[in-house]
Amino acid sequence: MSTIDSWHGLGASAREELETRVYDPVGSMGEQLGGSGLAASAAMAGREELGEAWIPGVEIFPRRVFQQKGRGYFAELTRLSEGVLERIGLRPQQWASALMHRDSAKGFHLHPPFVPPGEDPAQWFASLYLTGAEAVKRRPYEREQWDVMFFLTGICEMLLVDERAGLPRRVMRFVIAGDSRPGPDNAAVVIPPGVAHALRNIGNEDLLMVYGTSTTFNPEWEGRIASEVEAAPLPASWERYLKRRS
Repeated sequence: MSTIDSWHGLGASAREELETRVYDPVGSMGEQLGGSGLAASAAMAGREELGEAWIPGVEIFPRRVFQQKGRGYFAELTRLSEGVLERIGLRPQQWASALMHRDSAKGFHLHPPFVPPGEDPAQWFASLYLTGAEAVKRRPYEREQWDVMFFLTGICEMLLVDERAGLPRRVMRFVIAGDSRPGPDNAAVVIPPGVAHALRNIGNEDLLMVYGTSTTFNPEWEGRIASEVEAAPLPASWERYLKRRS
């Protein structure tokens, strides 16, 4: 029996509006990364295939959570002497924690990228990100804020948008599991300045994170774009009631 025949018991108007859920991924991995999103494990495994869809300077690397029967678990954050942070020469100068309650969201946050006086931004970024591994040695970590994020509990949906002048405006979207949900989607993410980032807690528990920054906190570098979600607005009917004069 065909799909249409399966619904022959519905009225005509309902059949015209009917949709069925598609469970298999739609589009290439690059299209999924910039659209519906990828699991962290898929993004890491498909890094080469994603190619031009990847935002230059963004890094995502796996983390291992060790289960301890009857006690809980143990998980390292990272080692500065090996792995991704060692390879790109990023040594965080400040560590902080943050907690997001269930069904909450943060962002988009944006930190200003440093561009030397007299340099063309597009050419400067190309020299840092698009010309090979040696370019990382030129990155001015001490003059701009890079973030490296780790998730301890919950499930995070992360969205990244490249807003740096002269670079293609790419979008990345993926899901990362906290240590409380050990598995292949346990990962950490490095975010360059000029890349807007937003987080949504899509799990059923609080999302607890730890993050390191290449510089110490500077409130003047905390930019916001489309961050109204953080305001927790009241329902429209409440707003009308509160503003009523009599």
